[in-house]
Amino acid sequence: MSELKLGTKCLQAGYAPKNGEPRQLPIIQSTTFKYDSCLAMGKLFNLEATGYFYTRLQNPTNDHAAAKIAALEGGTAAMLTSSGQAANFFAIFNICECGDHLICSSSIYGGTFNLIGVTLPKMGIEVTFISPDATDEELNAAFKPNTKAVFGETLANPALSVLDIERFAKIAHEHGVPLIVDNTFPTPINCQPIKWGADIVTHSTTKYIDGHGSGVGGVIVDGGNFDWMAHADKFPGLCTPDESYHGLVYAEQFGKAGAFITKATAQLMRDFGAIQSPQNAFLVNLGLESLHVRMREHSKNGQAVAEFLENHEKTLSVSYPGLKSDKYHSLANKYLTNGCSGVVSFEIKGGRDAAEKFMTKLKLIAIETHVADAKSCCLCPSITTHRQLSDEQLATAGIPAGLIRISCGIEDVEDLIEDIKQALN
Repeated sequence: MSELKLGTKCLQAGYAPKNGEPRQLPIIQSTTFKYDSCLAMGKLFNLEATGYFYTRLQNPTNDHAAAKIAALEGGTAAMLTSSGQAANFFAIFNICECGDHLICSSSIYGGTFNLIGVTLPKMGIEVTFISPDATDEELNAAFKPNTKAVFGETLANPALSVLDIERFAKIAHEHGVPLIVDNTFPTPINCQPIKWGADIVTHSTTKYIDGHGSGVGGVIVDGGNFDWMAHADKFPGLCTPDESYHGLVYAEQFGKAGAFITKATAQLMRDFGAIQSPQNAFLVNLGLESLHVRMREHSKNGQAVAEFLENHEKTLSVSYPGLKSDKYHSLANKYLTNGCSGVVSFEIKGGRDAAEKFMTKLKLIAIETHVADAKSCCLCPSITTHRQLSDEQLATAGIPAGLIRISCGIEDVEDLIEDIKQALN
């Protein structure tokens, strides 16, 4: 049988019940698992056998949901985390440690900007922020001998810049390091970064993947293509013995397809414990079953709202890569082949004050610290999610003070436009 289409994978991948087993993914709400032999459990602790012994490391519900996301992204392995922030932290910290250097796109979510720009340096990890529009020369100049990874967002939150994944991946690989891409906004329905050369993909499953604002979570997907042993001197954590597992070498034992996620699970999740609950993993799987249908509607509504705002007299600018006038339209045509999501950012005339007044006049679209939900919502990043950034950092990230981010849900688009119109008026 030929490879399944994305929509079919949303429903069928990850969990295949056998005869007489539950049709829906079961919630294994248990912290521990019983064994008849200490030696059998000991093999699990040594990573010599597969199975479950403690949910802080692995749980069947979580693993089935993660496997579905890996199938959608075209990856070889995946791990759920307690949040999108945890996913990004683990993805970076799995290969970066004290004394290392990271290159990061400056156009990313405010929380991730703070994680990478403020918290990681406290752990001894240096970062260089670079524009997603940087030239090859500028990007090459940012590399140092201790650079271990490049990080960016496929579709940035909230600037909506589109990362040139293929170009960034090519340059990262020329320097012997992987490209990590946060693919939260497009989801694997609208873009699969691994196909374009990305090595590690992360998501905040809290957003479109869950789709209903019901559970916080994250995921890391390994593309299984990066040859860690070919650059063993750069990645000792993967390519030298881990004494906490009797000298096991992840890259040798689990190969390109499994080394990264195995280390993240057996080492980082073991020590940090930022797990996703089985109940939330069940909700993630439930959200995935309709993801391909919802993303089509989100993208359709986002396009219509962006076109309406582009022609309104009270807007200074509109950012939505689906617009022909958008500077990232050509990159969107290349990478976002099924749509540009439901998120639209626009700058209103009058700055912060006008943005606040506009949002209080909305009747259908809710003011929420959330995005990528089945129900429409909005916020002003400079007042909320990016409040910790200085005006200079806001400008670097492409976020004017009067920028409003609207997340178009899957309501009838005529009602959304009418609500925006009356609030602007």
